[in-house]
Amino acid sequence: MASLLVVSGPSEGLYYPLGKRTTVIGRDESAALQIVDDRVSRKHVQVRFEESTSKYHALDMKSSNGMFINGRQVTSDIELVDNDEIQIGNSKLVFSTTDFPDKVSALNAYKQRGQKMRPTIEQR
Repeated sequence: MASLLVVSGPSEGLYYPLGKRTTVIGRDESAALQIVDDRVSRKHVQVRFEESTSKYHALDMKSSNGMFINGRQVTSDIELVDNDEIQIGNSKLVFSTTDFPDKVSALNAYKQRGQKMRPTIEQR
């Protein structure tokens, strides 16, 4: 089952298994995944499971500050792939297709991924 992990920002450490439902991410208390960040709109992003393709998609819900996927601003529906980084406001979330049993496992996998991406030779 896919999940989202908040890896930076005021709500860092939040872990949310997505399931096969539509999830609204935002600052509003009624949002399935509430991000307490002043630069996040009340209803900022929608993540939904597309039954016909078995893929997850993200859509900016006309937020004030936009949505960035892997550093690029995205204004239309986009298919998410494993390890996509979603930036909303001052918060960064990582999308994962791995089935983690809990938040600790998801955090450890993210940390290990970060270690693998570090250069082994210092560049000057």
